[in-house]
Amino acid sequence: MRELIPLPLVHEARPGAFPIDDGTIIGADDDARRAAWLLHDVLTGAGVRAPVVPAADPAATIVLRIGDVVRDSPEGYRLTVTPERVTIDGGTAAALARAVQTFRQLLPPAALRRAPVAAGPVEVGCAEIEDAPRFEWRGVHLDVARHFQPVAFVLKLIDLAALHRLNVVHLHLTDDQGWRVEVPAHPRLTEAGSWRAETVIGRTDSFDGTPHGGFYTLDDLREIVAYAEARAITVVPEIDLPGHVQSVLAAYPELGNTGQPVEVRRTWGISDNVLAPTEQALAFARDVLDTVLDVFPGRWVHLGGDEVPRTEWRESPAAAARAAELGLASVDELQSWFLRRLHDHMTSNGRRVVGWDEVVDDGGMPADTLVMAWRGSDHGVKAMAVGHDVVMCTKEVAYFDYHQSGGADEPLAIGGLITVEDVAAWEPEAGNGPGRLIGVQGQHWTEFLPTSSAVEYAAFPRLSALAEVAWTAPERRDAAGLLRRLPAHLERLDALGVNYRPLDGPRPWQRGGTGRRQRA
Repeated sequence: MRELIPLPLVHEARPGAFPIDDGTIIGADDDARRAAWLLHDVLTGAGVRAPVVPAADPAATIVLRIGDVVRDSPEGYRLTVTPERVTIDGGTAAALARAVQTFRQLLPPAALRRAPVAAGPVEVGCAEIEDAPRFEWRGVHLDVARHFQPVAFVLKLIDLAALHRLNVVHLHLTDDQGWRVEVPAHPRLTEAGSWRAETVIGRTDSFDGTPHGGFYTLDDLREIVAYAEARAITVVPEIDLPGHVQSVLAAYPELGNTGQPVEVRRTWGISDNVLAPTEQALAFARDVLDTVLDVFPGRWVHLGGDEVPRTEWRESPAAAARAAELGLASVDELQSWFLRRLHDHMTSNGRRVVGWDEVVDDGGMPADTLVMAWRGSDHGVKAMAVGHDVVMCTKEVAYFDYHQSGGADEPLAIGGLITVEDVAAWEPEAGNGPGRLIGVQGQHWTEFLPTSSAVEYAAFPRLSALAEVAWTAPERRDAAGLLRRLPAHLERLDALGVNYRPLDGPRPWQRGGTGRRQRA
């Protein structure tokens, strides 16, 4: 029996095997055809280009059907494999997409390659699987602002998220170190804001002297969204406001508090540069968000709201006058005022706002704002107590830019230590309402992850462990069992060309060495 990650609620092996061969035909009606074509692509590595026919066609050997909801979940599914036929049932297209990924893991690892390599026939062991997720938000976050990541890698990450039955890919698209979204109404965002002159080297005071940047065109983003939609994954865009905007002010300094030109930030940390509390800055933000809404159809839009220094506001007579005009207790409440205005704009367009847990402070946000608790689970519990739904992505266990072991050969990381065992044992704190804990998410901040390969090393296998936290019911989970199943799962990642960290430590070429990637 194949070792599956995340662990299904029910997985019972049966005698026999189902052959994947030239006689394999996929049956699906219109509402199930997206999942059917996804399965069609999955079978490529097995050397089969299975046609898709109507579900009622007696020639169909793999049948996908949308019918009754399984286990009271819109993503619940039932997967039955017999020697003669595979049936996949669920109440929604998303449920069928999750079942296809489970079927993908039932294949031999070699069949996950882009082309066939096995000499013999491919078989899937007979089984009965019934499954549904624990959380409605099962996410992976990728910071493309600190180090830009190409479209091809974003698509690969989406595919890997789907394999693990995650359903959210959160893209951190803007920050002090770079702006990554084409906005036709504000062309200097990409002309000036998407490139920095150079980047600080590690934890030194030296710079590499090499320009770094890039951005996604609107067609790039549409491609990313469509690829994710085919896998029933929501892409959540983040436009960080009103702080983390030095790249904005490099393009449009008049939106700041001083009006003075700045450069796209070359170092890490938190910039004091923030947007001015003006109608001009708000109009700019709405313009940007309208472009985002046009490209990203999902219900969630992330407005950041984290790490907003009050330094410039406290030094600005104009900011103080604005706070007094608005009836605020101090300039510290300007962040909440700014974000509430944008919240109203988002909700009037039928979307829901997401923010980091700082949005609960200094005046707070409306209760329908989803809060991402990163500073600690206590911040998530606090947010739930005042009515917010919460995603736990705490730095103690879900920040995958931290070191994976205490070994000296680990590559440079931002700091901290989170092992795969830590993730496997995590039980996120739910609080006692009235807000709900709706999910968990793994974070990949890229200050010290300059390449796609480095992101993969940081992500896996910790993201595999987090997927089980997100999907599998607590009473079914077993951290030791997950660790036992991981070696077989890593064979799948090998077949998919993932630069994961082996369980016994980094490979020679993954080590920090003695150069700029040396562990500090």
